[in-house]
Amino acid sequence: MKNITVIGSGTMGNGIAHVFAMHNYQVTLVDINQTALDKGMVTIARNLDRMVAKGSISEAEKAAALAHIKAQTDMAEGVKNADLVVEAATENIELKLNIFRQLDALAPAEAILASNTSSISITQIAAVTKRADKIIGMHFMNPVPVMKLIEVIRGYNTSDEVTQTIMDLSAVLGKIPVEVNDYPGFVANRILMPMINEAICTLFEGVAGVSEIDTVMKLGMAHPMGPLQLADFIGLDVCLAILRVLHDGFGNPKYAPCPLLVNMVTAGHLGAKSGKGFYEYTPGSKELVVAAGFRK
Repeated sequence: MKNITVIGSGTMGNGIAHVFAMHNYQVTLVDINQTALDKGMVTIARNLDRMVAKGSISEAEKAAALAHIKAQTDMAEGVKNADLVVEAATENIELKLNIFRQLDALAPAEAILASNTSSISITQIAAVTKRADKIIGMHFMNPVPVMKLIEVIRGYNTSDEVTQTIMDLSAVLGKIPVEVNDYPGFVANRILMPMINEAICTLFEGVAGVSEIDTVMKLGMAHPMGPLQLADFIGLDVCLAILRVLHDGFGNPKYAPCPLLVNMVTAGHLGAKSGKGFYEYTPGSKELVVAAGFRK
């Protein structure tokens, strides 16, 4: 594999492009929104600058990584030479299915098509293509340049060869791949999201406040970040979407999202990216200011 295309230039997409470029792959970052694409490229450059400042990489390595990435708003042009396409669009099933229909028609027949989905069925995605054996999940963790894990999700028809190729590729990227089967939430979010949801319910029921709940989990359970702050970091809309996938997929009421989470997302309080969730944030950053007030 030499040519990698990443679909979506948001937080996950630009992070994935960053990592591939750092390992000397030719990367095409595709987004239909030019403003979002420009912002993604600026983010990559800024993150590389941080690595230079920390002494992790040299200026020459930074320049080489940036030279490996080209930005593209035309999907057909962006995928025409791809050996691997990694989709990193919003966690919305209809959007993802539409993207994979297009990718199947536009990408080379031998190309592997991967999704960075955090919960949506790889088997369902594969069903809208004519290459179900070449559809796989590559669930990177956020922030992508830092976090080591990649959940490699094989759909019902994903071939052994494609699975091994992606496991090997993940290791080349300096990541630790873990192969999992295709069930709602996979492993990471099947375990993480109910914990976050329970923390929100604990707040909703008045057991303790925001900072108190997070402090208990940080000091008592050695979590580096409390579940409410983590939910803000992930995005409350993303948490809600994953919980709904779990609830729909298993039909088990234990996965039902807390009403407080539903109300906060409806009100546009999405966490760090909107400036307010369970905490308030400095505009344009994830710098926590104070625990936010909320209404039941």
